[in-house]
Amino acid sequence: MTAPDATKAPPKPFTVEEGHRKVRSFVLRQGRFTPAQQRAFDELWPRFGLDYTGRPCDFEGAFGRAAKRVLEIGFGNGEALRFAAQHDASRDYIGIEVHAPGVGRLLNALAEDGSDHVRLYHHDAVEVLENEIADASLDEVRIYFPDPWHKKRHNKRRLVQPAFAALLVRKLAAAGRLHLATDWLDYAEQMWDVLDATPGLVNRAGPRGTVPRPDWRPQTHFETRGQKLGHGVWDLLYDRC
Repeated sequence: MTAPDATKAPPKPFTVEEGHRKVRSFVLRQGRFTPAQQRAFDELWPRFGLDYTGRPCDFEGAFGRAAKRVLEIGFGNGEALRFAAQHDASRDYIGIEVHAPGVGRLLNALAEDGSDHVRLYHHDAVEVLENEIADASLDEVRIYFPDPWHKKRHNKRRLVQPAFAALLVRKLAAAGRLHLATDWLDYAEQMWDVLDATPGLVNRAGPRGTVPRPDWRPQTHFETRGQKLGHGVWDLLYDRC
């Protein structure tokens, strides 16, 4: 397994159909890529990385065991995924992130922790879901603070759309769980509109309901700062039925 070139964008970013145009659901904002993060790609990718192949991945072979799997989409700097791995060694964790600095940072953290039950993709999440993850094979999917695309004309770029929700339902095992968090009420409203209407998902808190932040999702520094300024955070929890 060779380390990907972290300085290059994923080959085909996820698009959502809009008539005959395709609209990207993310924009690469790579930020400063440090030498330590580059070394992480060079030295740690063979240990923690999963190369995108476009074919179903043998996760039991990759992890060296059979276990339930949790997928986090868009893990950012990896804070929540690192926390989860530290506190739950019984399940295998898969993280997907397109921004190289966050991937490099988490690679270093996983090596420091010895969290060998985590594997990472540096690729578009929807392509990974569609082509590398078998149907009904995930115990849980987590999507924390996805890009809100807060300008109304950009709402169409948001990740949580009906087709994406249907894809998640396919990938979740029976009684699986979908957990989302956002600090934009308008995006929470869209999540409710989409997910409450998606066959195969049931909102654990009832229609348009939220739950208190679960213990498995750590409160971030930015979240704490935002709450002090009066910003809200909405956690949505859905069960696969």
